Amino acid sequence: MAAPAGYALEKIEFQVVGGNEDLADDLRASSLLIAAETEGTTEAQDLFTAARAEYARLVGALYAQGYYSPVVRVLIDGREAATIAPLNAPASISRIAVQVDPGPPFAFSRANITPLAPETELPDGFAVGERARSGIIRESVTVAVDGWRGIGHAKTATSGQNIVADHAQNTLAADVTLNPGPRLRFGPLTITGEERMRERRIRKIAGLPEGEVYSPEELDRAAGRLRRTGVFSSVAMTEDENVTSPDLLGITATVVEQKTRRYSFGAELASFEGATLTGSWLHRNLLGGAERLTINGMVANIGAQASGMDYSLGVTLDRPATLTPDTTLSFHVDFEHMDEEDYVSDGAATGITFSHIFSDRLTARVGVEYSFSKVDDDSGDYTYRNLSVPLGLTWDSRDVKLDATEGYFLDATAMPFLGFGTTDSGARLTVDGRAYRSFGADNRVTLAGRVQAGAVFGSDLLNTPRDYLFYSGGGGTVRGQPYQSLGVNILRSSLPDFKIGGLAFMAVSAEVRTRITERIGVVGFVDAGSVGAQDFFDDLGDWHAGAGLGLRYDTGFGPIRLDVAAPVGGDTGEGVQIYVGIGQSF
Repeated sequence: MAAPAGYALEKIEFQVVGGNEDLADDLRASSLLIAAETEGTTEAQDLFTAARAEYARLVGALYAQGYYSPVVRVLIDGREAATIAPLNAPASISRIAVQVDPGPPFAFSRANITPLAPETELPDGFAVGERARSGIIRESVTVAVDGWRGIGHAKTATSGQNIVADHAQNTLAADVTLNPGPRLRFGPLTITGEERMRERRIRKIAGLPEGEVYSPEELDRAAGRLRRTGVFSSVAMTEDENVTSPDLLGITATVVEQKTRRYSFGAELASFEGATLTGSWLHRNLLGGAERLTINGMVANIGAQASGMDYSLGVTLDRPATLTPDTTLSFHVDFEHMDEEDYVSDGAATGITFSHIFSDRLTARVGVEYSFSKVDDDSGDYTYRNLSVPLGLTWDSRDVKLDATEGYFLDATAMPFLGFGTTDSGARLTVDGRAYRSFGADNRVTLAGRVQAGAVFGSDLLNTPRDYLFYSGGGGTVRGQPYQSLGVNILRSSLPDFKIGGLAFMAVSAEVRTRITERIGVVGFVDAGSVGAQDFFDDLGDWHAGAGLGLRYDTGFGPIRLDVAAPVGGDTGEGVQIYVGIGQSF
C-alpha cells in the first residue's frame, strides 16, 4: 500500500565524513537507497528493505577502498534502521539519513600468498605499505590460482587464509595459502545438447587435446572454435568436479544449436555511383558437420551517372576443422557482369582456399583459383584466362570491427598468376593498413588512418586481366571523387585515347571522429589517391584528393554513415558526392 500523502518520502540525505569527494562518489554509486530514490521508489516496505541492506552494501564498498573501521548509520525518521524489527516495519517513511564515517585508510603490513607457480607476478598493489583494498586481495588470489591452473593444476584452491586488521596501527595483514593439487591431463570430452550436428564433428571442431596436460587456454580455444562455426547460439565448457584416476579431468561441452538458415540484406547509396543492393542466404549446418553454404548476390551502380549496372552471384561452401581444428576449407564459384565507364566484362571464377587461424588476431590463407573473363573496351575485345595462387595474411587488433576506437588492422595479399593464351603471367600484391587512437574525456575523439597500396609485376598493361588493374575514386578509396574516375590514359597515334586501370596504386585516408552524444558523432576526413601505368607516380599516372564531413548514428550493431565530400585536388571530378552506408568508412 502506498504511503499517505502527508508521510511520503521527502528526502534521502547522504553524508560522508572527511571530505573525500572521490570516496563519497563511490559510496553514493554503491548506495541502494540512492538507487531507489533515482528510480522513484516511494513504497515504505521497499525503502525499509533497502535501508536494512544499506549497511552491508556500504561496508563492502569501504572495504574495497581499504577502510576497515567504518561507522555507518541509516536513520529512518530518526530511528536506526538496524534496530527496527522486520515485523515492526514502518507503514510510511518521510525522511532517511545515511551517515558514513569511513575512518582512516589501512595499509598492508603483510601481503603474502604461497605457494606461487613459477613466473607468477602478483598485482603491484598487493605489497607491504600499499593501500589494503579488499579487491586487490581477491585479484591477487585469482592471479595466483590462474598461475597454477596455467601449468596444469586445474583444481588449485585456497587451503587457508588469515586476514587480520590492526585497528591501532591502521594496517591489514593478509596471508593466503594455496593447495595446487596434482597436475592433470585432459580427459574425455562429453557432449550434450546437440540435435542436428554430428557428435564426431563437434569433437573434431573443438580440437580438445585429450591426454595432454590441462590448459585453460586450450579449453577457451576449444569453446571459441565451436562458437566460430555459427552453428551454436551457446557453448559452455565445464570441468568435472572429480578427477578420473590417475590424473584425467573430464570436460563437458553443452551446446545449444540455433536456426540453420539466415537471410541478410544490405544497401549503400552514393550520389555518383548510385545504389548498391546486396543479399545473402546462409545454411549453417548443411550436412550435419557445420558445413556452411552461402549464396551472395549483388546489384551495384543502380542509377550511376557514368556506367551501367554491375551484378554478381557467388556460391561458397565452408568446412571448418579440415586438416587441423583451426583450418577451414572453402570452395567457391562466382559469376559477375561489370558495366564500367571504361569497359564491359563478363567473368567467372572458381577455386579452393585454406584459411588458418593462428590466434584471435592473426589469420593466414592460401588457395588456388581459375578465372575467365571476356572484356570489351575502346581498344577492342579481350579474353583473359589465368590460374592464380592467392596468399594472404591478416592481423586485426581492433577493439570493435565496425566502429574501431583503438588498435590496428593489416591485410596483405600476394597473388602469383599464370596466364593462358594472350594473358600474361605475373604477380599482384596488395596491402591495406589501418590504425586507430582515441583520447579525451571518455575517449570521445578518435583519430583513424588508412593506407592502401597495390601493384602488378611481370605483366603487360593490356594483357593483364581488367579486374587485376587499379582505379581510384569513390567510397572505398577517395571520397569526393567519382567512382573509379582516376586511371591511366592510353595514347594511340591514329585512334582515340582511352582510359584503363593502372598497374600501381596508392591511397591514404585520415579521419577525426568525435562523439557528440552517446549515439551521434561527426567526422572530418581527407582522402588522396594515385594510379600509375607501370610504377608508382610514373609520368603516365596521376593523383587526386577529396575531403568532407560526415555524420554517424550508432544503432548498437554498427553506425549508420552519411558522408558529404568534394574534390580538393586533381581534375577527375567536380561538385559534391554523398555516401550512405552502415559501419565506419574503414
